[in-house]
Amino acid sequence: MQHVKIPQDRIGVLIGEGGETLREIEARAEVRLNVDSENGSVSIETVGDPLRGLKGPDIVRAIGRGFTPEDAFRLLDGDMMMLDIVDIDAHARNKNDLQRQKGRLIGEGGRTRELMEELTGASVVIYGSTLATIGDPTQVETVRRAAEMLLDGAPHGTVYSFLEDQRRERQQGGLGYHPYTTG
Repeated sequence: MQHVKIPQDRIGVLIGEGGETLREIEARAEVRLNVDSENGSVSIETVGDPLRGLKGPDIVRAIGRGFTPEDAFRLLDGDMMMLDIVDIDAHARNKNDLQRQKGRLIGEGGRTRELMEELTGASVVIYGSTLATIGDPTQVETVRRAAEMLLDGAPHGTVYSFLEDQRRERQQGGLGYHPYTTG
């Protein structure tokens, strides 16, 4: 049994209309969910295939971090799909800086976040004080690196070039960003 805590305002999304989303998560991930709507605590018990059940907590976390249930279900697409969460607050000095950092990640009209998705193929959501990504390991690592570059003050143009280079490398058969070989 695992426990995940999600924000109060995401409980309705997790449960869905008439409990529809909750039942779909239980069926597709082969888990049983017990949601405490008072405090946002969700207990997750695997009731079927243990490997599918391992994805249950990440699906709940993903919905809690702002993903739609449809995007969260991408975690069940093959063994390689994963959820990654970057804590923006850890890079901020205060509340005003947190808002500025979020603004840098979102970009004007949401363009920076959209480019992260477009150029990597990952799903990216900025919610609360986190940036969350669903994708394969290479996609997730590329988004994380781009986010960290922005949070460290890199110009947007530099980050866009990095993302374009990574996409080009992936399209040419390379793996793209690798944390142990690329700086």
